[in-house]
Amino acid sequence: MLEPLKTARNVAIILAIAAAVAFIPGSSRATSTLEAVLWVGFAVALGYLGLRFYREHRVAIHGLGDTHRALLYGGVVLAVFLYAGQKRMWLTSLGKLGWFLLAGVALYSFIEVYRHSRTF
Repeated sequence: MLEPLKTARNVAIILAIAAAVAFIPGSSRATSTLEAVLWVGFAVALGYLGLRFYREHRVAIHGLGDTHRALLYGGVVLAVFLYAGQKRMWLTSLGKLGWFLLAGVALYSFIEVYRHSRTF
């Protein structure tokens, strides 16, 4: 099959799926379910990426020492917390301020771990 025909076929498939989602009654539930499945798949992929990163750099991570390793893990947990709570924290100005302060703490922890890892 020629390349332009393949591209046209793929575009037609995407348009058909989009039309089905937009015009079939009750498709909003199916869309929500599909979105949830995609987000779960994305979270699993990120978890696998984190596991792979840990396995590849295990010696370097344990070489940081207990204090800096705890700082690294705490920064990762704080970053996940900030990502999860961003919409709710940004509803008030105090929440925004707290969010930015915590983001600064997470960023500082990553920078401190990076600087410590480069001193050896």
